[in-house]
Amino acid sequence: MSAPPWLHCRIDSPLGQIQLARTDRGLCGAWFVDEQKHAPAPDHFVPAQHKPDDPLLRLAAEQLQAYFTGRLQAFDLQLDLSAGTAFQQSVWQALLRMPHGTTGSYLALATALGKPSATRAVGAAVGRNPVSIIVPCHRVLGHTGQLTGYAGGLWRKQALLQLEGHSLF
Repeated sequence: MSAPPWLHCRIDSPLGQIQLARTDRGLCGAWFVDEQKHAPAPDHFVPAQHKPDDPLLRLAAEQLQAYFTGRLQAFDLQLDLSAGTAFQQSVWQALLRMPHGTTGSYLALATALGKPSATRAVGAAVGRNPVSIIVPCHRVLGHTGQLTGYAGGLWRKQALLQLEGHSLF
């Protein structure tokens, strides 16, 4: 038996429209609508849902707007990251511990997880993060501090880092 479709909505942001989705357990997705690798197929969503009428989706939309205006640095949302493997979930949980205004590397994440030789696997898990911005995969840089891939587009990663006060670029 397949999982029930997700409630969802689309919101506007300074970086383009974002599709938010939730399960009964929490927010399970935040994807850029026009350019997002690994976004789920349309059949994952309840048809014809366009506004954040759901309390969790509304709260996520409000917190994202506060983030984009510089009024919020830490999200406080119930998340459902269960769509990932146990390893992916461990990487996403590690991302949640990266504070606003900081960056890290794939090697540092792999080392923190006790798997220093798993840098590529960590990179793949970071790239499959389903909850962009809120699970801050944009804060992960290459080992020498270079800007590396972002499923929503490198220009968005750069904009998010600049929003958080980085002058790396």
